[in-house]
Amino acid sequence: MNPEFVALLSRFLKYATPDQITDDAALHDLGLDSMQSIELLFAIEDDFGVSLPDEALTESTFATAGSLWAAVRTARGDAP
Repeated sequence: MNPEFVALLSRFLKYATPDQITDDAALHDLGLDSMQSIELLFAIEDDFGVSLPDEALTESTFATAGSLWAAVRTARGDAP
């Protein structure tokens, strides 16, 4: 994950400090609820200039910071 993505996530994770946002950090446990997930999606699309496809908008995509970052990287075309 890059620092900009961590900074973006920290705005939506009321129970997390930036050092707690790791690849395996469970977003729900750190305070992300369903309404914030939608707001986070719009912020990701705006900040990173991507559009996440409908098939990426799943519970598993928003499960951890790493899974969400993987979806962003795929949308950007730079996934491994």
